[in-house]
Amino acid sequence: MIDLSVLDLVPIREGSNVSEAIAEAGQLAQAAEAAGYKRFWVAEHHASEGIAGGPAAVIISHIGHVTSTIRIGSGGIMLPNHNPFVIAEQFGALDALFPGRVDLGLGRAPGSAPIIAQALRKDLQRAAEYFPQDVVELRALLTGDVDLPITATPGLGANVEMWMLGSSLFGAQLAAKLGLPYAFASHFAPMHLDEALRIYRQDFRPSAALEKPHVMAAMSVMCAETDEEAKTLASSQEQAFVRLRSGDPGKLPPPIPNYRDTLPPQARAMMESLDVAKAVGSPATVREAIGRFVDRTKADEIIVSGATHDPAARRESLKLVAEAVAG
Repeated sequence: MIDLSVLDLVPIREGSNVSEAIAEAGQLAQAAEAAGYKRFWVAEHHASEGIAGGPAAVIISHIGHVTSTIRIGSGGIMLPNHNPFVIAEQFGALDALFPGRVDLGLGRAPGSAPIIAQALRKDLQRAAEYFPQDVVELRALLTGDVDLPITATPGLGANVEMWMLGSSLFGAQLAAKLGLPYAFASHFAPMHLDEALRIYRQDFRPSAALEKPHVMAAMSVMCAETDEEAKTLASSQEQAFVRLRSGDPGKLPPPIPNYRDTLPPQARAMMESLDVAKAVGSPATVREAIGRFVDRTKADEIIVSGATHDPAARRESLKLVAEAVAG
């Protein structure tokens, strides 16, 4: 059975608020832990009315306190938004709180509008150019493998598992060069999936952290008792994605039956392009779709994304997916 993990943006539902979103993220993590998922990752996004996961380290700490065994971490921290020293301190503290459970997934895309760069007092384009050096510095702050003039406390000696994230070939190349495990964001950017995994595996250099390539691929997943019910639940996330790409993001909306039938051709084609990394349907349908995706990617792990307006339905989806894959 392939390992399953969860990626959560901590969505804020229409009619809800930040406090409820964070509480629901904790409940979702508890459901994932009970169902046997390996990791629960939070993604950093900023200034979005419908996403509460921006302060990722704070949310991860909350998740750690309401769970006990599942690995917790970032999917990911957008390093150009930060400096390596502060991230080393944050994740060193997380490791001290939750020993042996913390993952640090790193991404290069700032994931922010230009006004966010102003708010962060950062030149994000220039910061992205320094991303490889910053990753090396961050690893050194945690491991001590390079002599630095400053020590991160907490940070140095922390047992944090570092990951490289990506949706293009750049991340694959850097993960291979540094000998890091690699997670590909195929749930929203599947175009370069196959080539990125080929490059990563072909060019991988063993490191102190990892002897051989290790791939996690992301899928949009929603499961219910019937295909029709699952498709309706998944329409919450689909609406949010279409709104985001249309420049009109907002809170997570309630589901709409047959939502795709209401879309104009361009938007429908955009959604259909993502179906290669999607598993939506009954347990049997989801099991088959995940199986095909694993056969294609030869992934070592699958991380599932996807939200719906009803938190209980989302928790039930995680349970059904785990049972379907295990079965």
